[in-house]
Amino acid sequence: MAEDSGTHILCAIMTSEFLEYTKTRGNDLSTPKPEWQFPGLLAGSKWCLCISRWLEAEKAGVAPFVVLESTLAKALDYTTLDLLKQYEAKL
Repeated sequence: MAEDSGTHILCAIMTSEFLEYTKTRGNDLSTPKPEWQFPGLLAGSKWCLCISRWLEAEKAGVAPFVVLESTLAKALDYTTLDLLKQYEAKL
């Protein structure tokens, strides 16, 4: 599997806008990669993201909703709870 040293601490529900955005930034999450046992993600998929990519997407206006119950408290080292709550997924 490719090395990924990101901080995957934020659980999000993918959107087509976010998936397209992250693909343009060099991280294609929608294409399956069998060699990595990665099925590819669709809008509606839940996935743990690097907090830096989520913050980047938030600034670009395409941040996906956050599943707070599945997001590590370490996310608060990088952003505020108030910001995360603005994107809280209502499950």
